[in-house]
Amino acid sequence: MVDRARSGEGALLAAADPALAAAVRRELDVVESRLREVVVSAHPMLAEAASHLVQAGGKRFRPLLALLAAHLGDSEARGVVDAAVVVELTHLATLYHDDVMDEADVRRGAQSANSRWTNTVAILTGDFLFARASDLTAGLGTEATHLQARTFARLVEGQIAETAGPADGQDPVAHHLQVVADKTGSLISTSARLGALMAGAPAQVVETAARFGEVIGTAFQLSDDLIDVVSESGESGKTPGTDLREGVRTLPVLLVLAGDDPDSARLRELLGADLTEDARLAEALRLLRGHPAMDVARARLMACADEARAVASELPAGPARDALSSLTDFVLARTG
Repeated sequence: MVDRARSGEGALLAAADPALAAAVRRELDVVESRLREVVVSAHPMLAEAASHLVQAGGKRFRPLLALLAAHLGDSEARGVVDAAVVVELTHLATLYHDDVMDEADVRRGAQSANSRWTNTVAILTGDFLFARASDLTAGLGTEATHLQARTFARLVEGQIAETAGPADGQDPVAHHLQVVADKTGSLISTSARLGALMAGAPAQVVETAARFGEVIGTAFQLSDDLIDVVSESGESGKTPGTDLREGVRTLPVLLVLAGDDPDSARLRELLGADLTEDARLAEALRLLRGHPAMDVARARLMACADEARAVASELPAGPARDALSSLTDFVLARTG
């Protein structure tokens, strides 16, 4: 499990200045130890459930972003490590809740908590991780506490919006992009903001880092939308066609459904129906992979990545800015 995390970390830091990359790797080791420390509980079942996804690894994209942003100021300042831990705990908590809502069986290559235990245990474990994150945030000061609370509220609003679907007359693509911003962009923005804030970076730098996080976070999710379609194996940590099977309408799907060309009639029929049956799912994937909507979705992702680079260029010149900018290449590379 640790090897998977290391693989993701290596890809994320591949283009970084060697000295900066080495420093961030050391900091990530500290974050990893701190994560395992703060999920401990006196109750054996809760302790096991809370550590389940921590031990499963992952890219640690959010703590990595917090640590890189901290190098825009004093990266050794008190609170930087806990800021990185807070954003990962918050992310992990949402995954426990997401798996219950999605009735998922697998998460990060391991059995999901709701499948291994029960929905109740998974929900309560997510609540426990939110509580741990809030406790740590309280030690970072009032501004950080407000930021964490507002981010949590925005995450919930995004999830509710996704669950409710677009309002009558609302553009489904615009609705999806707002959900993406709220569910993914918000926490990644907070990761960059909190890292820079705890490092004592100037206020304008903190704001710019937060804007970068919002845009790169949106790009990250849009790349996930594409990965669900183009991935040929579970190596990405996600089984191909998972969103399609579960009826989740990602950007390429919404673009197809918005059209009315006769050549796409069969694909629209499939996308509007039950895709839990393997043969129908395979047909939908094949048709969607060859559809022009994929090019439109890729263009949207490229535009988002370009915007992220432009925002990063406003940061002070140096290895931290260069490393943040290079994250856009990582996000694009994920889609092949």
